[in-house]
Amino acid sequence: MRVAHPTHPDPGGAGAGAEAWLYCAAMKHIGVLTSGGDAPGMNAAIRAVVRTAIARGARVSAIYRGYQGLLEDDARELGARSVANIIQRGGTILRTARSKRFETPEARAEAAEILRRRGIDALVVIGGDGSFRGAHRMHEEHGFDVIGVPATIDNDIAGTDVSIGFNTAMNVALEAVDRLRDTAASHDRLFLVEVMGRNAGHIALNVGVAGGAEAILIPERESDVADVADALVAAQERGKTSSIVVVAEGAVPGGALALQRTINERSGYEVRTVILGHTQRGGTPSTRDRVLASRLGFMAVDALLAGRTGEMVGVDKRGTVSVPLEQVWNTEKPIDEQLLELAAVLAI
Repeated sequence: MRVAHPTHPDPGGAGAGAEAWLYCAAMKHIGVLTSGGDAPGMNAAIRAVVRTAIARGARVSAIYRGYQGLLEDDARELGARSVANIIQRGGTILRTARSKRFETPEARAEAAEILRRRGIDALVVIGGDGSFRGAHRMHEEHGFDVIGVPATIDNDIAGTDVSIGFNTAMNVALEAVDRLRDTAASHDRLFLVEVMGRNAGHIALNVGVAGGAEAILIPERESDVADVADALVAAQERGKTSSIVVVAEGAVPGGALALQRTINERSGYEVRTVILGHTQRGGTPSTRDRVLASRLGFMAVDALLAGRTGEMVGVDKRGTVSVPLEQVWNTEKPIDEQLLELAAVLAI
């Protein structure tokens, strides 16, 4: 059975041309889960998935605590009011967990049986590449239709220019840098600010440029801490009395604290290190993250109801896109080379 798209009138009337506006309604009981690290905007994506599914005539169930909760059959069906007043909340109302057991074929077979027993025939997985691998295996091994929604503050997911949570995390880190700049200037100090990003420098690079950092250290470029220290000393000799250095976690062995020790040994700077850590992952999502998450949740449901599967929805300069899930972890997301050059020029 097929039903017309409820918000798009059939532009061509009955016939073959109208098929583009129709959805397969044989589906669908959609399960939605969040997995991996939390990211601001996840709740907006959950809300969009739930309300889009209901608007399209499908059922939707929340699966709590990611794949771990799936294995424990921790799920319940949701209505439109179940996701009221969550768009502004950080974190994820579905909670999240990492499950080593789900990595085994036996556990995934158990999960598939739980989904079938509940009548769930499709999954929207909101998370990062590790979460998408699990979704892909459920599709390959057990035939479940799956769509991934990219959500991580690290912004290290290939196939989309930006992931849910990245904009908010940048704003949080930039506010901290701006505040520290005031204190650094008042006391003639050097502040090292370590930001999150795991093995990716997207947060550090953007925040460093926006905050006017004197140096930015990212994992994608090998950094000699001695050279960084010498550059800061040279800046001091040119009359610079305070500096901010933004350091991505994983950029140097031992992190920002190791860099602080080296700078102390080679300069007369009074150095302070601030590790922002998980403060970047919580809090109210920004406007951009709320809109992005709403759009991607909407797209994920429409993709499933149109018969597509094994994809991740995302955005690029052309607009909204979808890419095969396998492409996500088989492609390395590059750093913005122009922004890197810009950072070097502006730090003179």
